[in-house]
Amino acid sequence: MTFHTWLLFAATAFVLSAMPGPNMMHVMSTSIRYGLLRSVGVMTGCMLAIVLVVIASLAGMAGILVASPRLFMVLRVIGAAYLVFLGVRVWRARDAVDSDGADMGCVPAVTMRALFRDGFLTGISNPKLLLFAAAFLPQFINPAAPRMPQYVTLVMTFAMVEVFWYVVYASGGRVLSAWLRTPEVHRIFCLVTGLVFIGFGAMLLLTQV
Repeated sequence: MTFHTWLLFAATAFVLSAMPGPNMMHVMSTSIRYGLLRSVGVMTGCMLAIVLVVIASLAGMAGILVASPRLFMVLRVIGAAYLVFLGVRVWRARDAVDSDGADMGCVPAVTMRALFRDGFLTGISNPKLLLFAAAFLPQFINPAAPRMPQYVTLVMTFAMVEVFWYVVYASGGRVLSAWLRTPEVHRIFCLVTGLVFIGFGAMLLLTQV
């Protein structure tokens, strides 16, 4: 892999990762509700899920899903259901700020382990990520050179880009947190965020591969 190829991959991954998806929205909303430090649990879970999915894709799991539409559909339904669950959970928390603007939390106090689990489940819930990785990563592989070093380079680059955007979204959410303590604004935020998660779930279920 040439430096030019790697730079093209890094630039493409940078733009793609910047787009607000379920992972980024989950990281940002967690930062708003629990603080920047605790959002690291969600970041770690999301990152582990993405790395595992990319590795599985490189190992040929994407081909198995293409060959087995029924298995792919089952995974899509499970993934969509979990995203909808997240959306409903945030939506129901729209009144979790008292009349004086004191933050009562969108959900009860949660442990880092639970945040890690939520991040991992959010990241792993989209089987289309496998197909995306299978179609995207090979475009930057030089078949004439040893593949394993190239795979490691691409996965590590993609992971670093993702982490960068996680921190950006989490930091942005923390900046907004004081503003969102206003009951009316908090209510709107929870409603919009909930609808976004539900929309992601619906798109995952309905969009044709």
